[in-house]
Amino acid sequence: MLQSQPYPPAVDHDDSAIELSVVVPMRNEEESIGPLVERICGALKGFGKPWELIIVDDGSTDATLANARKEFSREGLDLRIVELQRNFGQAAGLQAGIDAARGRLLATLDGDLQNDPYDIPGMIAVLEERQLDLLCGWRKDRHDGLVLRLIPSWIANALIRKVTGVRIHDYGCGLKLYRTRVLKQIRIMGDMHRFIPALIASVAPTSRIDEMVVAHNARRYGQSKYGLSRTFRVVLDLLSVAFFMSFRYRPGHFFGVIGLAFGTVSALIFLYLFFVKFLLGEDIGTRPLLIVAVMLFVASVQMISTGILGEILARPDGETRNYFVRNIHVRDA
Repeated sequence: MLQSQPYPPAVDHDDSAIELSVVVPMRNEEESIGPLVERICGALKGFGKPWELIIVDDGSTDATLANARKEFSREGLDLRIVELQRNFGQAAGLQAGIDAARGRLLATLDGDLQNDPYDIPGMIAVLEERQLDLLCGWRKDRHDGLVLRLIPSWIANALIRKVTGVRIHDYGCGLKLYRTRVLKQIRIMGDMHRFIPALIASVAPTSRIDEMVVAHNARRYGQSKYGLSRTFRVVLDLLSVAFFMSFRYRPGHFFGVIGLAFGTVSALIFLYLFFVKFLLGEDIGTRPLLIVAVMLFVASVQMISTGILGEILARPDGETRNYFVRNIHVRDA
């Protein structure tokens, strides 16, 4: 777990009557819908405060949407279904659910029944007690295949911890609990759902990010959508996350340092060639060092210019939409 550090208590300014939003992105999980909604309702039966369930259908090609709509008949369930126009990926599905959420707190979990909704009440208690902005589930006893799931996950988690500095064990666990007002300060683009704790760390102190052990079940229906290729994508995405965590709002520092380094080396080479040419009287026109110095000077100007352009582009407060909603389904009157 992360070490606790002194920090003022969180103050929520959300006047919404809904205390908790449960967001579940799904794709081709037709057999899991009914049992999952049943377990979520059972887990929150004694919650005692208003809550809502948001199911995001991420371009399913089976009966996922139809089976989800059947749950409108469930008595007392505040259910909304966000149907995306096509399959945009898990990150976009999560973002669509987050954008639709109205609760003060927000819980996410996978739609394959491997996360246990009965962990949510306990996570709420821990999050409030520790004054956290994010509480991650830790699948300490996982029920997944060793080669295709566990080994890639171990490698990915180790890489992410090393680069981001956010010391949690299980970045890939879909069961997480957030303060919604903090979560809505970030945008989950591309495949960045794996790096949500790191993204949260860019807007909140790491002392407000922690983890707790949660249950994990073997998949009952369908097939896993992850494999060994995930590890390689993680490496590429990790480079982007490392950049955004440190230089998102000051890209000029990143490119400027590289540009200044190139410029310094170029200047030193030019000084050496000046000494050789005018003090020693040697010809430098055919020397490879001259070409190297010129190329480094050009690269320096390009890097510094890129940094300035990056600073200009970083000023507007806006993000590119990464999903398009076809319809939002509500219970028929």
